[in-house]
Amino acid sequence: QVQLVESGGGLVQAGESLKLSCVVSGHILNIDAMAWFRQAPGKQRELVAGLTTGSSTNYADSVKGRFTISRDNGKNTGYLQMNNLKPEDTGVYYCNANGTVRQIRISGAYTVPFGSWGQGTQVTVSS
Repeated sequence: QVQLVESGGGLVQAGESLKLSCVVSGHILNIDAMAWFRQAPGKQRELVAGLTTGSSTNYADSVKGRFTISRDNGKNTGYLQMNNLKPEDTGVYYCNANGTVRQIRISGAYTVPFGSWGQGTQVTVSS
């Protein structure tokens, strides 16, 4: 079973910074991609930033130049550095990861894909 746990959210003023972390645990063999999404009250969940194994990144236009996604493969941890935060960045931030895990069954050990979400961490930016 794969678990993602986010941390680092909080209440800040406009212009300040936060760094979110996402720890992926389980019998992880590799993580292909990680991404951060956010959901503001009354709005749909949207992609904020994504990072693939090949270090290719993509960002929502609204955060380009302010947010940076990164990962530490050795720690199975992803990060989202958020600078110059704005009130419109307020929302619950979710981590998403996909890759492969080792699954032990009665019939043997298998490599299976996974795709999981974290429980979310609240980011509130006051003006």
